[in-house]
Amino acid sequence: MKKIFVGLICFVILSAGADSVYGQLNRKQVRKNNKRISTFRGKKTWFGKEKRYNYVGISLNALNYFGDLAPLSNRVSTDIAFTRPGIGVFWGHRFGPFYTLRASFTYGAIRGDDFESADPNDEDAKFRYIRNLHFRNRIKELTVVGMFDLFKNESSYISRVQWTPYAFVGLTLFHHNPQAFVPEDSGLPEAGTWVDLEPLGTEGQHSDLDATAANAGIEPYNKLQIAIPVGIGIRYRLNQVLDLSFESSVRYTFTDYLDDVSQNYVDPSVFGDNELAKLMADLSQVETAPVSGDARELDNPNIQEIYNNKVTVNGETKVAGYGFEHPENLRGNKNENDLYFVTTIKVAFIIGATFRRAKFR
Repeated sequence: MKKIFVGLICFVILSAGADSVYGQLNRKQVRKNNKRISTFRGKKTWFGKEKRYNYVGISLNALNYFGDLAPLSNRVSTDIAFTRPGIGVFWGHRFGPFYTLRASFTYGAIRGDDFESADPNDEDAKFRYIRNLHFRNRIKELTVVGMFDLFKNESSYISRVQWTPYAFVGLTLFHHNPQAFVPEDSGLPEAGTWVDLEPLGTEGQHSDLDATAANAGIEPYNKLQIAIPVGIGIRYRLNQVLDLSFESSVRYTFTDYLDDVSQNYVDPSVFGDNELAKLMADLSQVETAPVSGDARELDNPNIQEIYNNKVTVNGETKVAGYGFEHPENLRGNKNENDLYFVTTIKVAFIIGATFRRAKFR
């Protein structure tokens, strides 16, 4: 009995010591795990602690244009009344605490009109009012940009920052096709319709111009062009998988023919029997606004003297300075390329394995 009693006492002492050691070890492990949880920021990547994810979305866009038919020569000059809608889809891949790569497709339109944007009472604008040109252009663009967030986000997509401003720059490939409206009273078969301008060669692109002509060496412009998109935006987290963004950007193009206007007038004779090309190259003699059909203010004292000064060459009567080839008969400004602005509201939806995990949380 004495041996049994001693054995029980030893067992109790050893058990208590083991529990004490285990308790100490367990507390250390809990503290270690808590520290890991509190400092967790997602899977570490080459760019830092960030979980990569993809997203897709749709955009509603507003497009504006700056070029030879803009209200003023200032690059920020654009007529809000000419704002045209657009729609787009996009895909993005976030791969760092600041960085995102985004690809998008956008369809929209731009427009300009001398009659609506040029003031006949303005000393500079009155010459464009007499010019009376206009256009519309439907833009289809594929854009890839690199985006840089101003606020660092090291967390997973679930705990991404609530909002952040960002900037972006990239490359745009776009297709355009400037068109103009043929006046209702023109007497041509195309009257009352929109026609493509590039095939007409309104500045002599498809004609055999003399080597001494002001537009000598002019080539047809390509309707497939590239541009440099530059912009800023702000992104707001709606919930775990939705973001709302607002951004404004400009497309710096490498063409001066978004509006089909760039260089000098050419003599009507270069168009041969193409009466449509003759008319669309020079609308200064038309007494109405081609698109609306409204009468122009040709009796306005500020422009009356200019408009009433007509010249006749080879049976063609035009306003002096318009419609005939001469180094000073400018149709547009070839020294600056056209550009267009895109203002956008975007809704992005996070996709992939990360979303599926979030779904069952």
